[in-house]
This record gives sequence, structure tokens and C-alpha cells, in this order.
Amino acid sequence: MARFQDPHDFHATNRPPMKAGRTGRVSTRGFDARYAVPALDKGLDVIELLARDIDGLTLNEIARLLDRTSSELFRTLNALCRRGYIGQQDGDRYALTLKLFEIAHRHKPIKSLTAAAAPLMRELVNRSLQSCHLTVFHAGRVMVVAEIDSPERWAFGLKIGAQVGLTDTASGYVLLAFQDEAGRRAMMASHQKVEGELDVNRMQLLKVVRNVARKGYAQIQSRQIRGVANIAFPVLDTSGNALAVVNIPYIERIDKKITPSIPAVREMLRETAQRLSLLMGYVD
Repeated sequence: MARFQDPHDFHATNRPPMKAGRTGRVSTRGFDARYAVPALDKGLDVIELLARDIDGLTLNEIARLLDRTSSELFRTLNALCRRGYIGQQDGDRYALTLKLFEIAHRHKPIKSLTAAAAPLMRELVNRSLQSCHLTVFHAGRVMVVAEIDSPERWAFGLKIGAQVGLTDTASGYVLLAFQDEAGRRAMMASHQKVEGELDVNRMQLLKVVRNVARKGYAQIQSRQIRGVANIAFPVLDTSGNALAVVNIPYIERIDKKITPSIPAVREMLRETAQRLSLLMGYVD
């Protein structure tokens, strides 16, 4: 479960290299540069660059942004197109395909998690009349890996594959709160802002995360969409760390139809998160 020691928990300086541990994250530090594979590095540079640009980039733009020549990147782009990782749009612009997304969903831990969560989430949305989504920590951000819309005429939800901020969302607060110290430091060290993510004061963030750890959940007014109350509970692994977060972006009906209140929905969400945690091996 979450453990805090001092106000410097989030600082990444003067710490030893991370090793694979209870959080399941593996460090990339300490690998010998003599064994580098330049062609592979070049391809990964292209993929990571295109992941940040939804409109695609031309060969010349990619070369300029990566500080390489067009001629040395041409074969790399051709290989990535041939393998289906990128494609061309508007004639000369390269963009990522959905292949990486498909591979991520074939990854056994995520597949097992979403398969276990799906029936519980369907039950939850039918009881709460609200949409529900499941998030995990991924590459310095929070990513939606499952989503089910409300059965109501109106629904508000996040798309599967969407990435949101680690430091300004209910899901991010829960993921940070329910980690051991090493896991929390590693998450903050790898934090990558998403578009629109608000600036954060580290001390204020620490205060918020401590409060979430104490309460066992996060409930905040959305800092992205007006009128949405985000409620989030951790899905715990065998070590008591947050493997994922189950979240309801609560929208309030103001007509005559009576729907479950926020406190009622919060209890439904708590129960769902507890049941999913048990399926993931957590024992209180």
C-alpha cells in the first residue's frame, strides 16, 4: 500500500539505479552502450516521434526533428511501413497505425486485467447509470485500457487508448498514492506531460496524493471538463500496489429522472475495485 516518508518522496535525484521489483517495472539504466543497435534505435526514434504527432510528418520533417538526413531515414521508414507500424496519409505524410495498440492489447497482463474487469464494469455501469473506464500507468502517462459507456441516452467517457495526465487526474493521483516509495519515484521520474496537462506544484501534489492514500480513493472535479466529477479507486496487485484504476466520470442529471447519487456511485465503485483486486490476487 502507499507509504510516504518525507516531502522529498517525488525527487528523483541521488537515488540508486532501479531494478525490477514489486512494481513490475524494469529499469533501462546500466545497459552497456557497446551493444547498441543503431538501426533499431533509429526505428524506435521514428515511432516515438510519430506517437507525439497526430497529423503525421513528412520524411523531411522527421529528418529535421531527429537531426538526421532524409537518405539515412528512408530505408527505416520503408521497413516500418512494410511491417505495418506506420503508414502514409495525404500522400507524403507518415503516421502511426494501430499495430502498436493491438500488440499492447495482446500483452498478457493487460489482456488478463481487461478480461477480468469487463463483466464487473458492465455490471457497474448498469447499476450506476454512469460510464466507467479502467486506466494503467504507461510510459510516464495514464492510459485508458478499457471503457464501457453508460446505458443512458447521454454518456461521457474516455476512448480506449486515450492518454491523460499523471499529475492532474483522479486516476493519476490513485496510481501515485498506492505504490511503494520506489515505484512512486520511478513513476514521477518517467512522467511525460500530455497535451493540456496543467503545471503542478510538487509539494501540493504530495499533499493531494497523501490524502488519497488516507481515504483510499480520489474524488475531484475534473480539471479538463467542466461539470464532471471524477471518482477513482485502485485495483491492487498481490503486493498491495495499484495495478490499475477503475474510474467513473460522474455527470449529473438535472431533469426529473432520478439517478444514483455520487455517494451511492462511490460505494458501487469501491465494491467493483475490491472485487477486481481479489481477482488480481490481492488479499487484504
